[in-house]
Amino acid sequence: MHGTITSAAEVTNISRHGFWMLIGDEELLLSYEQFPWFKQATVAQITHVERPAPDHLYWPSLDIDLSVNAIRRPQDFPLMSRA
Repeated sequence: MHGTITSAAEVTNISRHGFWMLIGDEELLLSYEQFPWFKQATVAQITHVERPAPDHLYWPSLDIDLSVNAIRRPQDFPLMSRA
């Protein structure tokens, strides 16, 4: 049986530069420059996010998986898209 996630991830703001996610008690920016897959996404696609594990976020309508650590420190994940 999987553990229970006590705090969901929530999109708190979307701008032309990126969007802010509240993950537990931490708010993080996902800039379109660092996370280009979201740039053409709709508001509905961006806000439909799941948190299947404490360090895992999933956007089902975009088929995007990210670790919370990749959002905190994108420079530590050089294999991320630069497109």
